[in-house]
Amino acid sequence: MNALLIYPAIPDTFWNFKHIMKFIRKKAAHVPLGLLTVASMFPSDWNLRLLDENVESVSDEAIQWADIVFIGAMIVQKGSVRRIVAACRALGKPIVGGGPLFTSCPEDSDDVDYLVLNEAEITLPLFLKDLIAGNPRRVYTTEEKPDISLTPPPRWDLIDMKLYASMSVQYSRGCPYDCEFCDIVNLNGRHPRVKSNEQMIREFEILYDMGWRGSLFVVDDNFIGNKSKVKSFLRVLEPWQKAKDFPFVLYTEASVNLAQDEELMKLMTAAGFDSVFLGLETPEEACLAECGKHQNRSMDLVEAVKTIQRNGMEVMGGFIIGFDNDPPNIFERQIEFIQNSGVVRAMIGLLNAPPGTRLYRRLKEEGRLLEDCSGDNCDGSMNFVPKMDPQLVRKRYNEVLHYLYSPKEYYTRVLAFLKTYRPVRRRRITSLGTIAFLNSILYLGVLDKWNNKIYYWKLLLKALVFHRRSMREAVTLMIFGYHYRKLFRE
Repeated sequence: MNALLIYPAIPDTFWNFKHIMKFIRKKAAHVPLGLLTVASMFPSDWNLRLLDENVESVSDEAIQWADIVFIGAMIVQKGSVRRIVAACRALGKPIVGGGPLFTSCPEDSDDVDYLVLNEAEITLPLFLKDLIAGNPRRVYTTEEKPDISLTPPPRWDLIDMKLYASMSVQYSRGCPYDCEFCDIVNLNGRHPRVKSNEQMIREFEILYDMGWRGSLFVVDDNFIGNKSKVKSFLRVLEPWQKAKDFPFVLYTEASVNLAQDEELMKLMTAAGFDSVFLGLETPEEACLAECGKHQNRSMDLVEAVKTIQRNGMEVMGGFIIGFDNDPPNIFERQIEFIQNSGVVRAMIGLLNAPPGTRLYRRLKEEGRLLEDCSGDNCDGSMNFVPKMDPQLVRKRYNEVLHYLYSPKEYYTRVLAFLKTYRPVRRRRITSLGTIAFLNSILYLGVLDKWNNKIYYWKLLLKALVFHRRSMREAVTLMIFGYHYRKLFRE
């Protein structure tokens, strides 16, 4: 059979980095790792084609080629999903839906023929077996969590790597913490399951042999969920990276207690990690207690960020406004929190309640749910009635965004970060890096239409004089600032 696997377009968000792809001549920031992994689970006699709508359009010709269409998506992609489903139905093609969107909201998918939910290692083989036998059920779901040490490597051959800014791998699934607003436990469980060291090195070898060099995203929701296992893996990864002259620059997501484990930080930077995303959320202790973010209550969060920066990793941070216990001055306190910590790439959003979360269930019981969650962290939407006046929340939130990403305040954070950051090793000059630097001069230093050129040249000069070892990071962050200004102005 011919199967078309479609990854729908992601709207313009904090994470898609659409506005900076021109700096590096790429089409998309990240690969559709979920579908690439699903593709590896099909029988060998199937003909597969993967279409990532973030790098190419979904054409009628591509849909007509397929005997069946598989769509894998997150909640934020639901608008694109509706459009793709309509096109497939118009051409009479059966549709299979899977991934977080369909698993979290199966009741919204009446126009999809089959739902293959939860983790594909369990449900996809069952569906394919029944499909081939001619008696497929409409819904396949399971509470069982697969052993991901048996998961085959992604089908990298189905995409053109040159179109992407970064490749991705997955080491673990699940998180030991159960924050009220987070759907990870609902989707992947509280017991982190990990791949074997040999399995991970094999995936790294495949990417290396295919010619990939540069950024590699370890997509785990909490990379350090099982510290003993991850330390074992890092001790194997570091010599592999060293033997290959560090072909990959790694980044991931973790919990803030990383800052309390000096050995783990050193192992990560030795293995090639240079940045990590943390859910910092809020400086208000009562809000951390409200959402069950107890791991954040055991330390000074600003000092935790600076500890990680001093150990050679940039900290990207997630922040939230809209908790029931937010004080009236939370807007000013979040600004102070972010500026003092030197978290340059600060994803600050309004609280939402994704389906399946404890927050969703609580708000539903309280009669405060309003509408579906958009899945976009920074679009200013809330799918429930907050304790504060909703219009005031949105107004003040918008003011926070524009303050944090105004050139002066953004570049102030970059400089604060450079003063704290201690890079572990010098990065070699690459052709991609050179292109990005030259384009930063063109777009930020010459053509900028918002009169921000002075901030660019000032920071570039200071980085050259005082932070030469961190020039790569300085230029990278200035380029990211362009994306955020474009996003929030529009």
